[in-house]
Amino acid sequence: MYVQQMFEKDINTAVLQLNRWFNGNLLLLNLEKTYFLRFLTKNTNATDLHVSYVNKQISSVHSTKFLGLVNDNLSWHCHIDQTIPKLKKASYIIRSLKPLLSFESLKMVYFSTVHSIISYGIIFWDISTHSKIIFKIQKRIIRIITNSDNKASCRHLFKKLNVLMLQSQYIFSLLMFVVKNKDVFKTILDVHSFNTRSNHDLHIPVANLTVFQKGVWYSGIKIYNDLPPTLKQQSYNIFKFKRPENDFFLQILFTHWRNIIAGNKDLGS
Repeated sequence: MYVQQMFEKDINTAVLQLNRWFNGNLLLLNLEKTYFLRFLTKNTNATDLHVSYVNKQISSVHSTKFLGLVNDNLSWHCHIDQTIPKLKKASYIIRSLKPLLSFESLKMVYFSTVHSIISYGIIFWDISTHSKIIFKIQKRIIRIITNSDNKASCRHLFKKLNVLMLQSQYIFSLLMFVVKNKDVFKTILDVHSFNTRSNHDLHIPVANLTVFQKGVWYSGIKIYNDLPPTLKQQSYNIFKFKRPENDFFLQILFTHWRNIIAGNKDLGS
C-alpha cells in the first residue's frame, strides 16, 4: 500500500511539473483530453490509481493513439485491427487499377499505399502474433499484382517485385533504426576493455522480461550484431548501407529472415 501511495504521489507530481512546463511555454494542457495508460506484465496485478490535477480526475484508458500508433499495453492488437481495413482498401484499389495500369505502375501504387502503411511503426507492432493477418493481406496483394493463383507461393513473387515481405521489412526497419541512432548505443569496447573480435559490436543490456527482449532496443542490437562484418562496416554510411543495389543485403533479408530473428549467426559471413 505504501509503495502504491508513493507511486501515485510521483505521478501527480509529474503531472504538476508537466503543466508548469506547458504554462511556461505558453501552452495549455487540456485535461479533458488527457489520459494515462498503464503498462503491466502478465504477472502484475492491476490496482486502482488516482491521478488528478486541480481536483480534476485524469482517467485511465486501456489503449491510446499517439503519432498514428494505437498502443494497448504493448500487445498492438488494436493498432493491427485498425490497420487491416486500410490494407483491404489498398488491395481493392490495386485490384481495380490492375486492368488499367502497367506492371511498373502497379508497383508504384503498391509502394505509395501498401508499403507506406506496412512500414509505419513496424518495429513496434510486428512482434505481435496478430501481425500474421497483415502478412496474409500483403501476400494477397502481391498475388494480385503478379496475376498469380491464390494458392501460389509468394517467395519468388516478392523477389520478382523487389518487395520485402513483412518479416524482412521488420528486420530492415530495425536495422535502420539502429544505424540511424548508433550514437546512443554502447559498444562492447565502451563497457569493458578486453580485446575481443566483437569489440565493435553493440553491447546487449541485461534483460529478464520477455517483453523487453522482444522490444526495439534489445532486438535491434541482437540483429545488428548478427550481421556479417561486411554489412556492419557499411553501416557507418547510411546511404551505402541501404542502397537498392545492395543485393547481398536483400538476399539475406529474403532468405535468412528466420535465422536473423532466431539469432542464428550463420548468415553468409
